[in-house]
Amino acid sequence: MPTVNISKKALDRAMGKNVPLDQLKDRVAFLGTVLEKIDGEDMIIEVFPNRPDMLSEQGFTRAFSSFTGRRVGIKNYYAKKSDYRVIIDRSVNEVRPYTACAIVKGIKFDDKKIKEVIQIQEKLHVTYGRNRRKVAVGIYPFEKIKLPIRLEARKPEDIRFMPLESSDLMTAQQILTKHPAGRAYAHLLEGKQMYPVFVDGNNEILSMPPVINSERTGKITLKTRDVFIECSGFDFNTLSKCLNIIVTALSDMGGQIFEMDLEYPKKKVKTPNLAPEEMKLDINYANRILGLNLDEVEIKRCLNKMGYEYKAGKALIPSYRTDVLHPIDLVEDIAIAYGYDKLKEEIPNVATIAEEDKFEIFKRKIAETLVGLGFIETNTYNLTNKENLTTNMGVNMEFVEIENSKNSDYNVLRSWVIPGLLQVLKSNKHHEFPQKVFEIGTIFKKNPKEETGIVEMERLAVAISNTRADYTEIKQILDNIFRSLNIEYSVNETEHDSFIPGRVARVSVNGKGVAYIGEINPIILSKLALEMPISAFEINLTDLYTLAKPKPQV
Repeated sequence: MPTVNISKKALDRAMGKNVPLDQLKDRVAFLGTVLEKIDGEDMIIEVFPNRPDMLSEQGFTRAFSSFTGRRVGIKNYYAKKSDYRVIIDRSVNEVRPYTACAIVKGIKFDDKKIKEVIQIQEKLHVTYGRNRRKVAVGIYPFEKIKLPIRLEARKPEDIRFMPLESSDLMTAQQILTKHPAGRAYAHLLEGKQMYPVFVDGNNEILSMPPVINSERTGKITLKTRDVFIECSGFDFNTLSKCLNIIVTALSDMGGQIFEMDLEYPKKKVKTPNLAPEEMKLDINYANRILGLNLDEVEIKRCLNKMGYEYKAGKALIPSYRTDVLHPIDLVEDIAIAYGYDKLKEEIPNVATIAEEDKFEIFKRKIAETLVGLGFIETNTYNLTNKENLTTNMGVNMEFVEIENSKNSDYNVLRSWVIPGLLQVLKSNKHHEFPQKVFEIGTIFKKNPKEETGIVEMERLAVAISNTRADYTEIKQILDNIFRSLNIEYSVNETEHDSFIPGRVARVSVNGKGVAYIGEINPIILSKLALEMPISAFEINLTDLYTLAKPKPQV
């Protein structure tokens, strides 16, 4: 889990008293975090990844003081109106199309506060930003910037500036090959013809996201009082939440938040939006999940402890909370506030003899066979997006779409697993080859005969990436798996748009198709900026297990 450094003095100041360490350790644990160790005046606290708002000293102390009853309820933040502008050029549509920005003024920076700002930025990059793939954050001294600011894309040879911790002007390509940060994040711009840059009114480059800021205009010093913050990426809602986490922390440092006008080619947006969100919460639903009998007053007390407001059956959710997507998330926080130690254990009125599920044994045997063949097991999300699932794979298939999704990156349930494996290979192509990966996971398809209208099935996907990955090599892996299961199968040539014509086959057991196997089409590889050949197969394990299971004797 990610960790955050918290000053014991700052926490005591927020609590209004000196909290004994044994009591502190106990309360920190009941909040759902872990006091890992104390290093002098600093406490190192582990925070679950679903609470990025606590990955700063200000965010953690805010949550902790509310949880312990010092300052309960929602803490409201406000952004002052301004005429500050950021112009988003249509040239960034293909590289990094969205941004959310703000100005925070009046912070009296010292060494400690500068370190806190760096900590917020780094922790959000690694966790919520997924190592800058999802979100990249830039924080700049506002006094060195002339408005309006522009986010645009330029050819690499047209980008030239002095990157952080450097005294030399460098081109974009030199930054990506010679600068430490450039080398670390070069893969995020790999295959792009244009690179995004933030530029001010003097045509001075502020940064090249998601890689690095400028030394001249992107470095906070002890003289800095006002800062410009930008979050760039691919989903506006995600960027807005990330911005809210940062500006509320800077507000707690003593800063005053100012909104900015974002001028997109077809619309205008103001950020940050710090208004709380409303979510309905049925008390009966919460009690049924928790096995309790809490009344409205007790529900309100619990939600207040976790930093919410509750009124007339609705919870007000702080603008910086990214983890509340469904009423079940509110129920979880009610349980934390109520106290897991107060929940009574109950023995169910059912007596059974435990036995491992035979299907799980079946899957484990397959996994062990693949690990023995040098494969690495992966575990990707059940949620993905239409582009990854169909467009990038050159296929047109039905999928289950999430209603009212809050994130465009994860708005459909996957209907097959190979696209996820290709994303894994794409993210790791800077590592050495050959790369051999597999995943056993659930897929989802529409089926009106099911009560939910959706049927779930288990699939196995296997992929090999190297200079000589071909049909023969992946077929040998398939042979090994079926041989270990003592199952006979047949292979017939077929067509599938994700595979190379003539190098793809349908695998059948007892006359029923259970898998596709072949070499991934170079068109697909090109779309995903994958440079090595890839061969793969995907097996329907649910059907295979049914077909392989011995028939009961009559």
